[in-house]
Amino acid sequence: MSILSSIMIRKPPGAAARFAAWLKSYWKNRYLFYMMFPCLLFFFIFKYLPMYGIILAFKDYRIVDGIFGSPWCGLDNFRELFSGRDFPRAFRNTIILSVYKLIFGFPAPIILAILLNELRVILFKKFVQTLSYLPHFLSWVVLAGVFMEIFSPTRGIVNYLLTSLGLEPIFFFGDQNWFRTLLVSTEVWKSVGWGSIIYLAALSNVDPSLYEAAVVDGARRWHQMIHITLPSLLPVITIMFIFAVGGIISDDFDQIFNFYNEAVYEVGDVLSTYTYRLGIKEMEYGLATASGLFTTVIAFVLILLTNFIVKRFSDYGIW
Repeated sequence: MSILSSIMIRKPPGAAARFAAWLKSYWKNRYLFYMMFPCLLFFFIFKYLPMYGIILAFKDYRIVDGIFGSPWCGLDNFRELFSGRDFPRAFRNTIILSVYKLIFGFPAPIILAILLNELRVILFKKFVQTLSYLPHFLSWVVLAGVFMEIFSPTRGIVNYLLTSLGLEPIFFFGDQNWFRTLLVSTEVWKSVGWGSIIYLAALSNVDPSLYEAAVVDGARRWHQMIHITLPSLLPVITIMFIFAVGGIISDDFDQIFNFYNEAVYEVGDVLSTYTYRLGIKEMEYGLATASGLFTTVIAFVLILLTNFIVKRFSDYGIW
């Protein structure tokens, strides 16, 4: 019998053989599986198991009846949500704030990464990196207290400078004209350093010979950034942009919840704070779940749509 015919008549391994092979592999790497098990258990309990609560969006939930005992109401919660008096305002503010953060916050870490990459004094570069990373590790609860002192209309350093220049003090946390600017600027300040890490990692993989060849050809620093650095970052920029567009419908609840008050509801109330009031304060759990599900579905659709458009014009994308 020839080798070709023996290969052709060989049967694929059965289920028992595949299971035995998997069992052998499992036993060989059992300690790795043991280390992975707590993580899987965490995700199952705190991520996947709570997903059954999505059915609250389609039920007239009553605490005494529980999730499964409450009657189904179809899409009534969504109709009530969209017809709510505060929903249009929260939706509008979410989009506006997210677009502002996308415009000013998305390019900021890219610019910082490029500037850091151009630094040749290593000690100074590490110092700048450390300063830019630190705000990421501070919670918005702490930062809210710090910024309230800095921008206080009576004792804040910013208003002290304004009054020294003969200008009127500004209540930044209570002025609707300044509140969005405050949110966007503090968000960019907090996230710019941490966000630059992924771009710095991408730049570390750029072949140094490309820069050497550019120097030999007489290219200046600016031309090197345009023709070498930015094209090298393009795949990472594309993927991060897709995720950023998907996050337009989302917002930073921790920041806004600790910053805003009733005086700035008109410009600061967003979907996450609106959902919080529905669920925690008004105990409308069905409406709150419907609001959260609406946000998630829209974000998922935006990611799919953005990825589709980007793939049409480039070779990069999530999949």
